[in-house]
Amino acid sequence: MRIFKQVTANDVELRPLPFLRELSMESYLVENESILKLDENDFSDVSIIDVELSLKNGRKYSDGRIDILVQYGQDTFGVVELKLGTLSSLHLEQLEDYMKEKKQLFNTYIKPNIDLDYKDIKWVGVIVGSAISAELDEKLSNGYQIENNIPVAALTISRFRGEDNQVYVISDTIFNNKSRNFDRTKFIYNGEKYNKGRLVLEVIKDYLAAHKTKTYFELKQDFPNDLQGSTGVLTTKEKALEIYEKTGYKRYYIKEDELIKLEDGTVIAVTTQWGKGNLYNFIDRAREFGYKIENE
Repeated sequence: MRIFKQVTANDVELRPLPFLRELSMESYLVENESILKLDENDFSDVSIIDVELSLKNGRKYSDGRIDILVQYGQDTFGVVELKLGTLSSLHLEQLEDYMKEKKQLFNTYIKPNIDLDYKDIKWVGVIVGSAISAELDEKLSNGYQIENNIPVAALTISRFRGEDNQVYVISDTIFNNKSRNFDRTKFIYNGEKYNKGRLVLEVIKDYLAAHKTKTYFELKQDFPNDLQGSTGVLTTKEKALEIYEKTGYKRYYIKEDELIKLEDGTVIAVTTQWGKGNLYNFIDRAREFGYKIENE
C-alpha cells in the first residue's frame, strides 16, 4: 500500500524535498544553526563550532569522525550525529561510542579556545534524521542518558518545496533532560523568565534605554570586566566578530537584534559566557542600580 502525504502552508501545497546526502543536511544546519536548539532555556543559545572532526578510536573498531560539534551557552558542548533516514538505536550506539572519547574532543578541539577545565564541561548528544523509530522515540522521551549523566536529544527534519518555489522546513525535537549535571536555575526579571546569558543581555538593554547618554567607556566602568572574568561583560561588535572568526566560538551575542548601538555610535555585544561562578557578580551589580532580579 502506498501512502500519499500532503502538507500545506497558507494554502500553498508543499512537495517533499529530502536531503540527498548527509553533507547537504550538514550544510543546511550550519547555515541555520538555531534549528539545533533543544529548548527555550538551557539549550537555547546554540552555536556550531566546527564540522567533520576526526576522532581517534571514535568507533568500536576504528577511528571516527563526528559530524558537528556545537556549544550551548558557556560550558555545555554537544556532539551532533546526522543520518539521512530513520533514527534508530543503532545510531544511538554510534553516538555513545563518540561520547567515550569526549576527553579527546575537549583536549583537541575545545581546550585551546576556552578558559574552562574538563571537569567543568557538560555534554549533550544530539542525533538528527528525517524520522525516528518508535523504540528510540520512547527511550529518549523517558530521559535516556549516556554514562548516567549525558542527556540525548533527537531532531527530525522534513524539508519541502512549495508551489511558490520557497523551501519550508519542519523540525521536531525529542528531549527530556533528567541529568543532574545541569543547573536549572532560572531568573525572573520584569515578569519574564530568563536563562543566565539572556538575563544579562536584557538588563544591559534596559540599562542603556534608561541611560541613553552612556558612552562605551562609561558603560565599561559601570559593568567592569571582572564581573564576568576572562571575556568581560561586553565588547565592541568588531572585537566580538573578530573572536568568532578566529576561534569559531561565539562568545558574544552577535545577531543583529542582539547587538546594541550606543549614543556615541559604538555598537556593542554582550557576552554569552555566564555560569554559577560569575553570574551572581553581575546580578549583585544590577541590583545596585535598582534592578529587581529573582530566582524562579
